[in-house]
Amino acid sequence: MTPTPALSPTPMRRHAFAAGARAMSPLLVGIAPFGMVIGVTVADSGMPPLAGLSTGWLIYAGSAQLAVIDALSAGTAPLVVIATVLVINARLLLYSGAMATPWRETTRGWRAVAAYLLVDPSFAVGVDGYEKRGPTPAGHAHYLGGACVLWLTWQLAMGIGLALGSVVPEGLSLDFVVPLYLVAMVVPKATTGPVRTAVATAAVAAAAGGVLPLHLGSATAIVAGVAAGLWRGRTTR
Repeated sequence: MTPTPALSPTPMRRHAFAAGARAMSPLLVGIAPFGMVIGVTVADSGMPPLAGLSTGWLIYAGSAQLAVIDALSAGTAPLVVIATVLVINARLLLYSGAMATPWRETTRGWRAVAAYLLVDPSFAVGVDGYEKRGPTPAGHAHYLGGACVLWLTWQLAMGIGLALGSVVPEGLSLDFVVPLYLVAMVVPKATTGPVRTAVATAAVAAAAGGVLPLHLGSATAIVAGVAAGLWRGRTTR
């Protein structure tokens, strides 16, 4: 049997980029409705459409965008809005720490773009790509393939939601899409005892922390979940 010839570097990167895009595709089923929810929220908030849509590329994080839109429409002080975004997006520090090793040998420009695109789904697809391909040009292309498709889908979904906002019945609450999307992201990854412990602990902490100001419940849930997962991992060795 004749062996398949090895791909040259450029076709290999293109192949990896396409693979990353395909890996992201199933997640878009939950992500696109989430983006539409934010577009509808912008339409209902009374904010200028351009200002609302700009959160999609300035902040680019669904839960933080919802918080900002609600806060700005309520006339919240800018410093409080900024603090809220920083707290909600604190989890991205953990993601960037995990990506530090595979990104170490890349250029600053590449890292800036990759970091901007780093959110929950792109992190999940990127980690899978680096596990299969290593910190190689192909691994980086795999990450960018998923991340770019996600970014484009997010902006498009927000625009559609904004356009449909005026015709969506007020009684049709689309907020349920957000927790369903998060559940779809987490459940397939909960395959080990430490991960399941972390997820359960974070869920309880998030529910209990719903009364905290500035959306501190999210940050509290992250810390509690990570701590519980690490503890479970040590006790099961």
